[in-house]
Amino acid sequence: MIHKRWFQVIVTAILLSLFILLLNKIQFFFEPILIYIGAIAVPLVGGGILFYISRPILHLLERYRVPRILGILIIFLLFIFVGFLITRFIAPIAQDQFTKLVNNIPDMAEMLTETVTYWQQNQDIIPSQFNDTIENVAQNMQTYIQDASKIVINVISQLIGFIFALVLIPFFLFFMLKDGDKLIPFIKQFLNDRAGKSFEKLARSIDYTLNAFILGQMTVSIVVGLLLLIGYMIIDLNYALTLALFAMVMNVIPFVGPFLAVIPALLVGLFQDPMLAVWVVIITIIAQQLEGNFVSPNVMGKALSIHPLTIITLILAAGSLAGFLGLLFAIPTYAVLKAIISHFYEEWLDRKAVSDSK
Repeated sequence: MIHKRWFQVIVTAILLSLFILLLNKIQFFFEPILIYIGAIAVPLVGGGILFYISRPILHLLERYRVPRILGILIIFLLFIFVGFLITRFIAPIAQDQFTKLVNNIPDMAEMLTETVTYWQQNQDIIPSQFNDTIENVAQNMQTYIQDASKIVINVISQLIGFIFALVLIPFFLFFMLKDGDKLIPFIKQFLNDRAGKSFEKLARSIDYTLNAFILGQMTVSIVVGLLLLIGYMIIDLNYALTLALFAMVMNVIPFVGPFLAVIPALLVGLFQDPMLAVWVVIITIIAQQLEGNFVSPNVMGKALSIHPLTIITLILAAGSLAGFLGLLFAIPTYAVLKAIISHFYEEWLDRKAVSDSK
């Protein structure tokens, strides 16, 4: 009976449940470890993201026989130069537009309330129940918009605080670029030949997955942000740079990011000129079509192969559990776990095939 598949599944489920119960009982033992992981998580993740962004540049420099240390120094100078350009030319304009947008929120809410009230008073075809709902929404419209703006401001402030808190990232990035290629050989020396090859294959798979996701999402976000900025400037939409930067940040979130990104632009266009809201929708569709048909297939390919329904489920769960950071890291975490499980499943199939052949 122990060789029956259903019996093995039941035993595995029981053992897994017991393991989870045991972890719950001894969670105090892991608290110091979790505190330590939390302390290094920010510079480790930040350094890892910059590592995947800058590694192609380092390989390009090494192809032209530039020493690795000198190449790393050039990369750091490039980051400093980009940071200078952002703080010198982009940040002041974005800050000014953002301040004006926040200051105009009460006027926008009042205008929307007056529009809904006028429309409500000049029609008689909507049932009274809907009228009551519309009236309630209209009366609380300013509160809703202010609450939404507080959420946006809170997210942006957390993001800014998160960026300025990453003082250790340059150190992590330096050693990742300097010694990153030595990690797999270092671990392989402690394993036998078969386990070493298996580990190297798994590590390469995880590296490929993370590289595809990070570079892909960064490229997609930048391209979409630039396309939206050009479109917003063509239609003369107010706060074009701020709205495009917001869309760029939101597009880092897979699948649902573009839908979140267009909401502020739609509201601004609606209050500036209702026809502009239509143009915002058209520009967003054009940008997403260009990204979906030309950028993503060439940058990310089919590296992740995650179904859209799975992405939505993961994002909803991660957002409720871990907030904005959960939205950012849910998909790459799932992709890495998927790569690990797929690797061990393939290993099991290979061993099973060898065992059956004997």
